[in-house]
Amino acid sequence: MTGELSGYDAVAEARSVRNVLDIHWSRICSRLQAEVGEVEYRTWLKQISIGPVDGDEITLNLPTRFLRDWVRTQYGDRLSALWNAELPSIRRVELQVGRPDPVAEPEGAAGDEVGSADAAPAAGAVDERVAEARSELSRHDLAAPLDPRFTFDTFVVGKPNEFAYACARRVAERPSSPGFNPLFLYGGVGLGKTHLMHAIGSELTRGGKVSVAYMSAEKFMYRFIAAIRSQSTMEFKEQLRSVDVLMIDDLQFLIGKDNTQEEFFHTFNALVDAGRQIVVSADKSPSDLSGLEDRLRTRLGCGMVADIHATTFELRISILESKAAASGVPVPAKVLEFLAHKITSNVRELEGALNRLIAHANLFGRPVTLEATQDVLHDILKAHDRRVTIEEIQRKVAEHWNIRLTDMSSARRARAVARPRQVAMYLAKQLTSRSLPEIGRKFGNRDHTTVMHAVARVTELMERDSAFAEDVELLRRMLES
Repeated sequence: MTGELSGYDAVAEARSVRNVLDIHWSRICSRLQAEVGEVEYRTWLKQISIGPVDGDEITLNLPTRFLRDWVRTQYGDRLSALWNAELPSIRRVELQVGRPDPVAEPEGAAGDEVGSADAAPAAGAVDERVAEARSELSRHDLAAPLDPRFTFDTFVVGKPNEFAYACARRVAERPSSPGFNPLFLYGGVGLGKTHLMHAIGSELTRGGKVSVAYMSAEKFMYRFIAAIRSQSTMEFKEQLRSVDVLMIDDLQFLIGKDNTQEEFFHTFNALVDAGRQIVVSADKSPSDLSGLEDRLRTRLGCGMVADIHATTFELRISILESKAAASGVPVPAKVLEFLAHKITSNVRELEGALNRLIAHANLFGRPVTLEATQDVLHDILKAHDRRVTIEEIQRKVAEHWNIRLTDMSSARRARAVARPRQVAMYLAKQLTSRSLPEIGRKFGNRDHTTVMHAVARVTELMERDSAFAEDVELLRRMLES
């Protein structure tokens, strides 16, 4: 019986000592948080737990070796000084990898984001939440898989994207080359940024010697939040910082998300300092991503910045020809030209329209024709119909032939003025839904018969003069794009 009481007394004494240490540790944590700031405290110091005291030495536990080494280097002396100020009997602090002492857990440690004691969930609920978050982390790979369709061989190169393509090739052949780390690709939606990133990853992983992590900025944020929930931020950091190449797509998603930006900035620095390659894409250049922290924008712009311009008609034709040839379905040139004229802003949508046409031909066994194209893609084409105004036509034609805009409605009949005016009337008839009298009124209140004559005259000249026909066709493309 006496032995049992002695055992209880020993446990009670141990708990009493631990409670005293917890009080001192809570004060130290508050001091550290005030000194280094909330973000740095959460990143490096929050996961420290108290271990045993042996004479004048106290042991502090950290969950990973990486974290232990970092804290020892950056904060070891400060931790010793703070402990000695709290408890003069503690002269040394030993940092080791280990679990918290099960005798007692500190309650309400400084910086804990659970909240007040009244609002805090029960211990069982916290354990359940952490277990669920850890399970969620384990169910998903750190990075997204690379798409085997997106290779350098399937990327159609043209003037708008040739520089970005050359930079991506260089990184794939020689990662971390001076001046190419980071590689920052930017451009509008559907112009090929993601394709190039997957191509780089596929090329680098072909030999199996280079580890590549590709993910969207949204997934980066999701993984970071999940790591915080599961109390495994150090595992998350170690995973990211152990790869040879990190690729983050659509970085603009991080605008306004300060904590995730902070984490990405530290990851960025750690990888670049270690000689690892980073590839980033966004819809704007670093200098135009105004919602990002200045230090992050500066770092992103210190490597190679390559933009992908909007596609030209020639590049769109090349893309369509390549995709059509790969499908094995004959697609007439006039259909490809029609699509290249109509769908100008998004290569992804352009390819989707062609795939839809080819699928329709395969399913119903019908040839691809211009009439079938207009029928099958009526919804897409309607969305891309741009309302061209007569004023816009007049301005563009006047600029092309270097005449004054007022000449479009003047009474001058010199050929240098009359011919461009006739072309503008012709294009107004072709590209707008205005009636002949309405068009005539826009050209100095001319009669509808004048417009009819202009349309007939331009049509005749286009048939006889190929150079003139090219000029008119160029103007049409510019107005429709």
